[in-house]
Amino acid sequence: MAQASHTNVLDDLGVRIASGELSPGQVLTAAGLEEEYGVSRTVIREAVRVLEAMGMVASRRRVGVTVQPASAWSALDTRLIAWQLAGPRRSQQLVVVTELRAGIEPIAARLAASRATDLQRSEILRLSALLEELGRQGRGDSEEYLAADIAFHDLILDASGNLMLAAVKQPIAEVIAGRSRVGLTPAIPEHEALHNHMQTAAAIARGDAEAAEHHTRRYVDTVLGEVRGESG
Repeated sequence: MAQASHTNVLDDLGVRIASGELSPGQVLTAAGLEEEYGVSRTVIREAVRVLEAMGMVASRRRVGVTVQPASAWSALDTRLIAWQLAGPRRSQQLVVVTELRAGIEPIAARLAASRATDLQRSEILRLSALLEELGRQGRGDSEEYLAADIAFHDLILDASGNLMLAAVKQPIAEVIAGRSRVGLTPAIPEHEALHNHMQTAAAIARGDAEAAEHHTRRYVDTVLGEVRGESG
């Protein structure tokens, strides 16, 4: 990779570690990486610094750069999620984050039904209607649908009024976008999932916490079934 930039080196090393090509315990040297990528020592150090902050490597003087086990990685870092989605562990990552969604989004929707502002309720309804319209037009795989889908889920997490629940917005958005990038989002959305999006929005708008949680759980379970099928 002649004359690679810092970003190129970081992304390439990240994908190689996330995919298992560079296995835990493997030791790399700055000199070896400098020669392999054709970049300055400064560029290598910058990439290693980021990876070290993410828990993916540990750097020690006179030892080198040691790849760390996955248990040490910053699992919710969107860069790591993107690297995992770019490699052979993509299906596993889709399942893992969708399982996270199944544990978080129904509770967020329940709280949003009680805590959302009038403006948030109105916007959730608008976004759900837009998703339905785009899905009916067979544009479920479009950029417009993707943007509306991410905004819909972001807003529910924000409307929960719980900052810790809202903190998972970016990882969830990265997986929704990543699934779309690799062509796994259908042009015509699964009817049951889209129906439950609409019902979730309506429940939040009228302040029905139980229904909001129920319908959110239904659509996340539908997505979870899809990604588990893709991983099988």
